[in-house]
Amino acid sequence: MSRDDLARQQAELLHALLAGGPAPRGFDPSRLRVEANVLRRKHGRVLAYQRPELAEALGERYGPLFTEFASARPKKAAERSGAYADAFVTWLIEQGHLPKPKRGLLSRLRRQT
Repeated sequence: MSRDDLARQQAELLHALLAGGPAPRGFDPSRLRVEANVLRRKHGRVLAYQRPELAEALGERYGPLFTEFASARPKKAAERSGAYADAFVTWLIEQGHLPKPKRGLLSRLRRQT
């Protein structure tokens, strides 16, 4: 197997796990969905660790809201976790789950990403 073939197969697997893409040939789609859910929960725990005030503000809503966000907007392979956290905060505000911050915060967040 060539390096290009291996790279293509790895990219297909990552797309299936992180972005809800189709299961690559030879992989069980139901098992990949389980693994994708595990990765989303892991991203959610990492984000809660990095932004404990966010998890505290949302309380029990944190997990379901993060799952909803991550399902629609998966983390990109090369994306910094801080930028992904900022995207989550922006989404929460835009969806009305968090109050709109004082003037300028959203623009500062967007400039950092």
